[in-house]
Amino acid sequence: MLAVAALGVVFGDIGTSPLYSLQTVFTLDGGIVHATTGDVYGVISLIFWSLTIIVSIKYLGVAMRADNEGEGGVMALAALAQRLYSNLGRRAGVLIVVGIVGVALFYGDSIITPAVSVLSAVEGVQVAAPAIAHLILPISAVILTALFIVQRFGTGKVGNLFGPVMVLWFLVLAVVGLAEVVQHPFVLAGLSPTYAVAFVVAHPFMAFVAMGAVVLVITGAEALYADMGHFGRGPIRRAWFYLVFPSLTLNYLGQAALVLNNPGTRVNPFFLLFPEWARIPAVILATVATIIASQAVISGAFSLSRQAVQLGLLPPLTVRQTSEREGGQIYMPVVNFLLFLGVIAVMFAFGSSARLATAYGVSVTGALATDTLLLLLVARPLWHWHPWKIILAGIAFGGLELTFLSGNLSKVAQGGWVPLLIAAAVITVMTTWRRGRQFVVDDRKVKEGSLADFVEAVRVNDIPRVPGVAVFPHPNRDTTPLALRANVEHNHVLHERVIIVSAVFQRVPYVPVSESFTRDDLGYSGDGIEHLIVRFGFSEAPDLPGALRTAVSVGALDLEPEQLEDASYFISRGAIRTSHPSRMTRWRRGLFVMIARNAADPAARFRLPSLRTVTMGSDVEI
Repeated sequence: MLAVAALGVVFGDIGTSPLYSLQTVFTLDGGIVHATTGDVYGVISLIFWSLTIIVSIKYLGVAMRADNEGEGGVMALAALAQRLYSNLGRRAGVLIVVGIVGVALFYGDSIITPAVSVLSAVEGVQVAAPAIAHLILPISAVILTALFIVQRFGTGKVGNLFGPVMVLWFLVLAVVGLAEVVQHPFVLAGLSPTYAVAFVVAHPFMAFVAMGAVVLVITGAEALYADMGHFGRGPIRRAWFYLVFPSLTLNYLGQAALVLNNPGTRVNPFFLLFPEWARIPAVILATVATIIASQAVISGAFSLSRQAVQLGLLPPLTVRQTSEREGGQIYMPVVNFLLFLGVIAVMFAFGSSARLATAYGVSVTGALATDTLLLLLVARPLWHWHPWKIILAGIAFGGLELTFLSGNLSKVAQGGWVPLLIAAAVITVMTTWRRGRQFVVDDRKVKEGSLADFVEAVRVNDIPRVPGVAVFPHPNRDTTPLALRANVEHNHVLHERVIIVSAVFQRVPYVPVSESFTRDDLGYSGDGIEHLIVRFGFSEAPDLPGALRTAVSVGALDLEPEQLEDASYFISRGAIRTSHPSRMTRWRRGLFVMIARNAADPAARFRLPSLRTVTMGSDVEI
């Protein structure tokens, strides 16, 4: 059952690649790859061995062993690498920068995948019903708009349908491919690696150009690794080897046999595999499959964005939980809106899946190469690999991926610049936020002053106490929350119980309850002022009231549940102003201020009760 569920989430992207991959190879640069036996066998061999080396061996055989507390993906892998190389001190931060590059490329993938997938499915109308071919773009736009609108409702109610639909999809891929292979069994010879070698040797430039399109067959390979935490290694591996890999192989072989037998079919070999009566149903099924593939990428962007927020790489963003049972089912309005704008823009700008596929490869290959780099870095400390094994893996994985990347970089002028521009924008935002945030933290430390001195001053000055519990979210136990200091200075009172809570986000997906809380009475056990550290994994929702209730239930906090239900929450927040001279360039300073002003309300981020939350503080400078 887990394997079937994995089909609906993990394999949507790679499973819809047959819609456009082979078509792109044979229409590239006006048809540089010909429908001859040598070219077709060479392309099929490249496709089969790319799937084998990158997906079957690299991700399913090696990368899935490099999990971070059961979670995968470039962000989890970067955090794992940083932890393994913690002896390098601040230099280990470079590994997070590599992770930032991988995340940025994934965002480019998240924008192009829905556009190219849905567009390629709807383009089947050109084969099935040519009279309405002019409606391809409007139909695609309507489907994509509806897809992004329903994100706010979550995928919980329809999630159970995804797996069975994808089972049907892969079975159809296998059946139509097998039907053509049975008629032309000679195409099976293309599975031999000798044809790939012969193709490269005989036509090196043609093969180099073709590699830029062959990479499309492994789009979505990173999702196998990124979604490991949801389903586990076993179900994903079984789904791949028992159904997905055989179905994809048969379909690519069928398309190749069709092109060899009738070169005119290379304009759309996927839909021409179907008999005429089945083409309209095929378009409908393909559209549903591409919607599922797009949903998986969009959900992945939400999850990755939340991880980036909790690792301090993005500003706090509004996160809405769309399922009471599944923590990974979230909705992020800002991310959803930006993705929608990007998807619609690139779809209308490029106009066809063939042109979009040209731009697609750069982000895919860049993300694959980033994973390989981090994987090679963790191999020695994690598995104690000998240098020769690391070199061999680097040649096998990195060599192939760098060839893919080089082939796609040659297409930068034809649209490959789009994912690079998206990645550059994301990297700029992340690095600007990371740097500006550190300056804000430094300035706040000066204004906040020592917490130990504040507690001592409260005892000496005998500040009046009022009934109730006051909770002050604050990042550390060394300085005084601005809201706490402002409350004493302006209102001249203090609550009977003051709990300063620091939410700490660990570089692991989940933190056990036994390790989630650390209480400190700040030197005095009877003054009613205490500090509590609450640890969250980067895949957990930072629900502060919920965490405090858990702390009370496990005895980490000495309070009655009724007291906590009536507690007041005080947020320390002030306007950000620029200092003269500033420590950031003018444009970056302006970007940081704009991002900060549009960041999510901390009360919403930590799920604080709105009727019992007060915001206080003072200005900070960068």
